[in-house]
Amino acid sequence: MNSNYLKESFDVVSKYEAFYTGGNIEWSENGEQLFCQNKDFISIVTISNGTVIKLGKVNKKINDEINSFSISKDGKFIITHHKSSLFKLWSGQELKLIKIWKSIHNGPVSAIALTKDGLSMASGGIDGSVRLWDLKYHVCIHNLKGTVGVVNIVYYHPNLKKEIVFATADDYAIHGWNIKTGLKEMTLEGHFSKVTSLTVHEDGVHALSSGRDKVLILWDLIKKISLRILPVFECIEGAFIIPNTANLPIPKIKTKSSIYAASAGENGIVKIWEMKSGRMLFHQTNSLIPAAKEENSLAVKHLLYNAKDNNIGLVSTNHNILIYTLNKFECKKQLIGFIDEILDIVYLGSGESHLAVATNTSDIKLYELTTMNCQILCGHTNIILSLGSSQANRNLLISSDKDKCVRLWLMDEKTKIVNCIALGIKHTAAVGCVALSQIEIKFFVSVSQDFCLKLWDLPENLSYTGTEVSLNAINTVMAHQKDINSVVVSPNDKLIATGSQDKTAKLWSAENLQQLGVFRGHRRGVSCVRFSPIDQVLATSSADCTIKLWSLNELNCLKTFEGNESTVLKMEFLSRGMQIISSGGDGLLKLWNIKSSECITTLDQHNSRVWSLTVNKDETHFVSGGSDSLLVVWRDVTQEKKAKALALKDELARDEQKLENCLEAKKLKKALRLALKLQKPMHVLHIIEALIRKGDENMTIIICGLKPLYQEELLKCAMIWNTNARNFQLAQLVINVILNEIGLENLQRNDLKGKLESIIPYTNRHFKRLTQLYQDLHFLLYTINNMKSCNTAQKTIEI
Repeated sequence: MNSNYLKESFDVVSKYEAFYTGGNIEWSENGEQLFCQNKDFISIVTISNGTVIKLGKVNKKINDEINSFSISKDGKFIITHHKSSLFKLWSGQELKLIKIWKSIHNGPVSAIALTKDGLSMASGGIDGSVRLWDLKYHVCIHNLKGTVGVVNIVYYHPNLKKEIVFATADDYAIHGWNIKTGLKEMTLEGHFSKVTSLTVHEDGVHALSSGRDKVLILWDLIKKISLRILPVFECIEGAFIIPNTANLPIPKIKTKSSIYAASAGENGIVKIWEMKSGRMLFHQTNSLIPAAKEENSLAVKHLLYNAKDNNIGLVSTNHNILIYTLNKFECKKQLIGFIDEILDIVYLGSGESHLAVATNTSDIKLYELTTMNCQILCGHTNIILSLGSSQANRNLLISSDKDKCVRLWLMDEKTKIVNCIALGIKHTAAVGCVALSQIEIKFFVSVSQDFCLKLWDLPENLSYTGTEVSLNAINTVMAHQKDINSVVVSPNDKLIATGSQDKTAKLWSAENLQQLGVFRGHRRGVSCVRFSPIDQVLATSSADCTIKLWSLNELNCLKTFEGNESTVLKMEFLSRGMQIISSGGDGLLKLWNIKSSECITTLDQHNSRVWSLTVNKDETHFVSGGSDSLLVVWRDVTQEKKAKALALKDELARDEQKLENCLEAKKLKKALRLALKLQKPMHVLHIIEALIRKGDENMTIIICGLKPLYQEELLKCAMIWNTNARNFQLAQLVINVILNEIGLENLQRNDLKGKLESIIPYTNRHFKRLTQLYQDLHFLLYTINNMKSCNTAQKTIEI
């Protein structure tokens, strides 16, 4: 698509937002979907393509947060418990609300479990009670006693014939009750800290539990004793028993009675154990989840297993969901449940197939735009502040963080895997912005809170060798007196521009960092600087809510764009330097025409500061991201809308000609349809009058024969006619036919009932006028009759 024309409108192609913000997460039995708790709704994520369906948010004006939820094993039913103390039963297939009933727990319900057939439910609350529910009648059948403190796990024995439900709470014990009688059958004691997981082996005899006391315990449910207490030397947040038929990444111990278990905890890695012998059989070496920084804290929040595909799912404390194959333990999928505050974004890869996103974490999230599958790039030790890429090599990525370092990344053209190839630590404070050269990959520049501008030399061999090369800063200058917010390299690689909190922007030589000029004029800090792609012009944006254009030759201000109501955080040139797209602290994106200095359009999708903005090479798309954790992909639809408007104009001209021809030929029924299509109320009025005068057609049959769309338009025309005393009779005739013969329920629009209320005052006025007219007519007739009577009487007297 040609990028030379001026753009006027953009449409949202896709929006990527948080689908998991903490709480429970469950995996469908078929392995295709993840059910994730997300504040006041459940996000149903399709793993293959990353699409998200929201379930549970019925009223947008009322926030009724979900405390806990559970799904039946076959996925037919979903149960949610809300802040309003309500249980809600949903259809898992149609995603419709089936039933709502009041919870009788004293406080939020923290854990829910459903039986395999979905007919019974167990709920555990923060009040320490466990209740059993009959979902057929939605009544509580048992209140189970014995737990102390907040109930964090409720779990049905997978063999329903055993008729046992388990629960754990703050007393560190595992309690088991008979679901028919409600009587306690067992209490398993062995943990000395919170129990974090409980699963039962397929033989129905053995069970596995984990806790934050750094042990796994294998239980015999028949004898009600612990068979082995296995120290694992880390707090375990998730564990499960692996089916004997599952393929493992290591050879199994050839014993029929072996019980295998997987666990994950504060170290962020998965370990596989043979529980009876207490041996560790497998230790994950390709973990993408960093270990917890503090002892006894969390790294993994959930450990999931899907038997159908033999896959393992790890959920990190950063809400990242990593799916591994159990047989080879290869990372199959990476999903980002919560993007967090988006600080910077750039396109990456040949054909700009990927999007690198820097969020309020130490990891770079690399999205594949077609599937939104995410690759997490680990290496930084603190929050990443800036990303940079180059048109010369889209496989190269530069990043900087709060820990004073910059990293160089390279994407493999075939595998699309990104690795860090170089590291540089020369700044003495957080590195706020980086920029690569544009024509040739020879250098990059960085700016920091140490007020310095550095020029870095790039390695000659840009390939991944397995080790990180040290980057060298070949030149350094003290560029500003305050924090430097932005740096950019000119399209010809000869100039560098910086913008700072000291309210100035400066121009530098890319050869030796010699200062060439200072741009003064902003009243507050300069947040972004950009070179025009074709002119000797620099654009700057500022916290003073303005954008300024500066001449690189004269160093004077050429234009100032005013109209923003908050800080202009980011901007990019479009249409060969004829337009600018900017983002602000109020969440608005504005498109500016440089020639007229006017804002052409305002785009509103974000509800908070838009920190980042990037445009693809041919300017057909751009992406925005901000502090609302929302990533929005926009598409230029200017030409499409112009073509559509032109086609509509041509069609309108043809229809108007057809209307004139039909009126000339007295084809009134066809003319009526055309006039309604063209939305010409007065033409419709004259055609209705002509049909009535013609008298050879039943008006009711004609109106009932129209399409619902035309009937709605005719009703709207009648509402207009009804405002005029000359045309109200026809209006009342049409309205009467539509209301009595067709009915509003058969029309498509739902807002017609409200609009009909607007005709009532006019109808009352017409009714009063007609009533007064009839009264006057009767009085006149009465007077005439009296006069005739008097005249007759007078003649009689004379005779």
